[in-house]
Amino acid sequence: MFEDPLLLLPLGAVLVVALILLTGIGSFGRGGDFNRRNANRLMRWRIYAQAVAIVLILFYIWLRSGG
Repeated sequence: MFEDPLLLLPLGAVLVVALILLTGIGSFGRGGDFNRRNANRLMRWRIYAQAVAIVLILFYIWLRSGG
């Protein structure tokens, strides 16, 4: 499975989305000044990263299906 170096690109993008999401959830749970300043920004970053991850996953599938 990990012999394909191109697979690391969509997996990395999914990992970035997960990290942003967990950071946002963690800051929401703790509350405070950091959450007030950055909650909306973190969720916007998550949406952008998620869009990039979806495009990379679809591109990877397209390449592996014979593109």
